[in-house]
Amino acid sequence: MRTLTLVFCILLALPGWSGELRATVVNDKGEAVAEAVVYARSTQGTTAAVGMQRATIDQVDKEFVPALTVVYQGAEVSFPNNDNIRHHVYSFSRGNAFEIPLYADQAAAPVTFANPGVVALGCNVHDWMSAYVFVADTPYFDVTDAAGSATLTALPAGEYEVEVWHVSLRGKPEKLRQTVAIEEGPVALNFSIKQKRVWKAWRGSSEFEEGY
Repeated sequence: MRTLTLVFCILLALPGWSGELRATVVNDKGEAVAEAVVYARSTQGTTAAVGMQRATIDQVDKEFVPALTVVYQGAEVSFPNNDNIRHHVYSFSRGNAFEIPLYADQAAAPVTFANPGVVALGCNVHDWMSAYVFVADTPYFDVTDAAGSATLTALPAGEYEVEVWHVSLRGKPEKLRQTVAIEEGPVALNFSIKQKRVWKAWRGSSEFEEGY
């Protein structure tokens, strides 16, 4: 079982200024880990004003694009279909279950994700199609890029609980939580997380997929 190591390098602003949190995610071999969600919650329960958020998850060549989307709770997500075939998008995830029956155009109504948590997406027609929506209960989040880097900006001075999520994460999120003060620093947080195998249905050849 491989282990991921999350190394946080936090640059802290002067009192009264907004802070910037920079995170780098690497595995036990020092390799960059992409598509890890890094998010911070204020322990004082205060957040910046957030307007209506909208995101899009397309369907291209019988795959969801992108495979990971992060939104603040209450956001609307649209599911256009840019394939020339029908899809049937759904999720059974608790608190955010939904279903978009068979459709083959871009007119499907957006889905509102009101509850925080991880939403696993699927297609009833194409079993191999899968993606995730991470619904955050804080507006302070970012996703690591190909270099394993994420940056959280405009954090007001104060105390925050910082966590990480990755699709291969094994174990309870509470074990990954660390508290930091955006006051003075710098502060470094190190996390080691275990991975689990991520199962994905087999995709057939193009000839097999004809007629779907």
